[in-house]
Order: sequence, then structure tokens, then C-alpha cells
Amino acid sequence: MKIILTDEALNWFHKEMEVQHGDYVRFYARYGGSSPFHEGFSLGMNRELPHEVGVETVVDDVHFYIERSDEWFFNEHDLHVSVNEQLDELAYEYKLA
Repeated sequence: MKIILTDEALNWFHKEMEVQHGDYVRFYARYGGSSPFHEGFSLGMNRELPHEVGVETVVDDVHFYIERSDEWFFNEHDLHVSVNEQLDELAYEYKLA
């Protein structure tokens, strides 16, 4: 399983969340909403230091990660992060690894 970000997504994180070199951004399963795999759960994201990294991608010295305890949510799929330019918000796709 991997986390793959487009350049536009990385720019979004710099602009909207003001991430800087050395920051950590966590993707996690949150209660509420829906996802392609789990009704009642959706993808959340915030800046926080990791406890037990399961998957990590470092881009421009920013650490994007998923905790080991949240790996179940992705159902063995890679997480692709891009930007919906019309809405100026992140877009997520789950692709089989």
C-alpha cells in the first residue's frame, strides 16, 4: 500500500494547511460519511505526529502517513491524492495495489 500525491495536491497542502518542511500529515479512518469500502466511515486528514506509522510517503520533506491501526480502512488499496480544481479541494482515489 502506498500514498501517492500529485504536485497539485502538494501545493494545496502548502497553501491551505501551511505545511512546512518536517511536518507530518495523517490520513485516517473517521466515523461518519462513507467510502468505497466502508459505509459509515470516511477519510479524515490532519497534521499530527505519528505514533505507529504503517505507510508513509515523504514529499518535499513533508511526511504523509497512515497509522498502522488505520490500514484496514484502505482495504489493501493505494491512496491517490489529487485536487479537484473546480472545487479547489482534495480528491481521493483508491486503486488496487
